[in-house]
Amino acid sequence: MSCTTILIGKNASYDGSTIIARDDDSGSGRYDPKRLVAVAPKDQPRHYRSVLSHVEIDLPDDPCRYTIAPNVLNNRGILAEAGANEHNVAMSATETIAVNERVLGADPMVELKPAHGEPGDEDYRPEQPGGIGEEDIITLVLPYVKTAREGVARLGELLETYGTYESNGVIISDVDEIWYVETIGGHHWIARRVPDDCYATIPNQLGIDDFDLADAFGRQREYMCSADLREFMVRHHLDRTMGAPVASGGRHAHSAGFGSASAGTGAHSARRVAVASARTNAGSAAANGQDDQIAALVAALPRHFNPRKAFGATTPKDHIYNTPRAWYMQRHLNPSEDWDSSAARYTPESDGIPWCRVPEDKVTLEDVDFLLSSHFEGTPYDPYGTKGTPETRHRYRPIGVNRTGHMVALQIRPYAPACNRTVMWVSFGSGPFTTIAPFYANVDDTPAYLRDTTPEVSTGNLYWTNRLIAVIADAHWYETNSAINGYIEQVRAFGHQLVERTDERIIEDGYAEENTGDVRAAAEVLEKANGETGEYLREHTAKLLNSVLYTSSNLMHNSFAMSDRWA
Repeated sequence: MSCTTILIGKNASYDGSTIIARDDDSGSGRYDPKRLVAVAPKDQPRHYRSVLSHVEIDLPDDPCRYTIAPNVLNNRGILAEAGANEHNVAMSATETIAVNERVLGADPMVELKPAHGEPGDEDYRPEQPGGIGEEDIITLVLPYVKTAREGVARLGELLETYGTYESNGVIISDVDEIWYVETIGGHHWIARRVPDDCYATIPNQLGIDDFDLADAFGRQREYMCSADLREFMVRHHLDRTMGAPVASGGRHAHSAGFGSASAGTGAHSARRVAVASARTNAGSAAANGQDDQIAALVAALPRHFNPRKAFGATTPKDHIYNTPRAWYMQRHLNPSEDWDSSAARYTPESDGIPWCRVPEDKVTLEDVDFLLSSHFEGTPYDPYGTKGTPETRHRYRPIGVNRTGHMVALQIRPYAPACNRTVMWVSFGSGPFTTIAPFYANVDDTPAYLRDTTPEVSTGNLYWTNRLIAVIADAHWYETNSAINGYIEQVRAFGHQLVERTDERIIEDGYAEENTGDVRAAAEVLEKANGETGEYLREHTAKLLNSVLYTSSNLMHNSFAMSDRWA
C-alpha cells in the first residue's frame, strides 16, 4: 500500500479555503516520475479504454479543461492522481485502502480475466474486462462535473455500473465542501462530507468511522452511498453495531447507537428484538416472502454504524505501516492532548484513532506540507533523529518516504474570483528534501520544468533534480539540513508572494468582474505566474543540488584531508 491523505475543512483552514492533499507514493522498490500538465477538451478521449483492466467506456462530448499531475510513463495508464478543473472542482485519487474478507466474499472485485483459448475452440472464453481503478478515476470524473457533489454522484454511478478491481479512497472538493468516497467491494461505496470545522487523516486504511444511513437515504447533507447499501449489509450480515458499553448496576448494558445509556438502552433492546424476530421469520418464510423480511431487517438497522468496523480490515501490519501516520498527524494538530505517555488514549498502534476531528489552531499550507513530508520529528520514531534507539527509529513507516512521487495540496479559495480560485501547491520527490510551490490550475499550459519530465534521470526538470538532492542528502542529514530548510523557507515565501501579486493583477485587469463569465480569460496571466514559479524552482533547486553535492562530496568515505601543493 502507499499514499497518505489529509483533508482540511473550510472553517478549519487558515483562510477559509477547502484544502485536500495527498502524497502519491509508489510501491516498494518502484519510483514513478511525475509531471504537471493541462488537458484541453479536444485532448480528452470520447471513448476510453483502461490500460490495466481493458474496460471501455463512452464519455460525454462536453468535457471541460483541467490540470493534473500524472505519471510520466503510460505503462499503467494515465494515473492522473491529482487535479482541478475550470469549474474549481478538485480531485485526488486514490488513497489505497482495504476491506475485509466478508465484504470481498459478498461483492468480489471486478478483475480482468484474460481470454482462454482461441475463437472457435470448444473451451474458448473471451476476455472479460475488469472494473475502474486509480488509473481511470480522475479522467472519468473530473472533466464532467461542476460541484463536488456531482463528482461523488458520477463516481458512484461508474462504480455501480462497471465496478472496481481495487479498494480505494477518493477525494473530491469544491469551494464549499470536501467529500471522501470509499469503495466497498466491487460495486458498493460510501461517501462522507468532511465537517467544515474538522480535518481528516487517512493512512491507507478504510477510515470513515461513523455513517448516518438516515441522512444518506434522505437529504444527503453529510453522507451518500450506493443505492442498495442497506440491503447489501443485511443480506451479508455486515453490520456489527452493538451500541456503546456502559456499567449499569454491576451488569454490562448497551446503549443504542451513539446515544447515552439512559436514553438508548430501550431502543437498542427493541432493535435486537426486531432483528431477531425478522431473522426468525425470514428463515421460515417462503421464497416469495423473503423481500418483506429483508425490508424488516433493513428497517431494524441502526441509523449510525461504524464503516471501519463493518467493512474495514485490521492486521498487525497496520500498526507498523498505517496507524502511526494518523497518530502523528493528529498529534501535531492537537498537541495539548497526551499522545506519548503510557496513559495516552491513542498511541501509534491504536486502531480507533478518529477519522476526523477539530484542530486546536487553524491549519495552514505549511502544516500540510510539514505533515505529508514528516518522519515523526520529535519522537523516538524519527529515522533521522537522536531520540529512542536504533530499533525505535526504524519501527514505523514514515509519512515522507523515499518513494513519494509527488504531493499536491489543492486549495480552493472562497475570497478569490472564479478564474483564479484554485491553486495547486505541488512538490515532486521525497518530502523531507523538498517543498510545495503554487501553480494556478485554470490554464492552457504548464511550465516546461514540470511538464516535460523525462523517463530517465535528468537535471533539466524538477522531479529528477529533487530525487537527486534527496539521495545525496539522505546520507548526510545533519550536514545538509540547513541548506534544505533554507530552500524550503525561500520557496514557500516566494510562493505566497507570487500568489498575492497575481491575485492583485487579476483584479487590476478586470478579470474579477462578475460579468466576465469566461474563466478562461485570465489564463494568460495565470500561465505567466506559473512560469515565474517554474523558473524560480529551476534556479533555486539547482543551487540546492550544488550545495548538497559539495557538502556530501567533502564527507565521502574515501576523502583525505591532505592534498598536493602546487606553486
